[in-house]
Amino acid sequence: MILVTGGCFQGKTQYACETFGIGREEAADGASCPLEDLYRTKLLYHFHEYIRRLMKAGQELSVERLAEENPGVVLVTNELGCGVVPTDRFDREYREKTGRVCCRIAKEAAQVHRVVCGIGTVIKDG
Repeated sequence: MILVTGGCFQGKTQYACETFGIGREEAADGASCPLEDLYRTKLLYHFHEYIRRLMKAGQELSVERLAEENPGVVLVTNELGCGVVPTDRFDREYREKTGRVCCRIAKEAAQVHRVVCGIGTVIKDG
């Protein structure tokens, strides 16, 4: 697995597609794709929205299953932990869940990239 993270509107998806040679048509949108697409797509962008959808459906993401069934997937996610803490309980829980899931994925991932202003920095390799 590869995790690409960074702030909103920083060019993460374009960076990931170019860096890993994946066409946009080969990618899935975590905000709207069928939930099972995570286990077969090459790249899933809006991963943070995918986690929100799972939470709304009362489901949990199994990082172990993901690592087993789609070990080469590239996950593109927004950093949600910076800024004002949401007043809405669900939004706070979602923000925390996303951070914790991304920490688990980063631990298992072969690479982690952080993108700012379209420029990627490798923060984990190997």
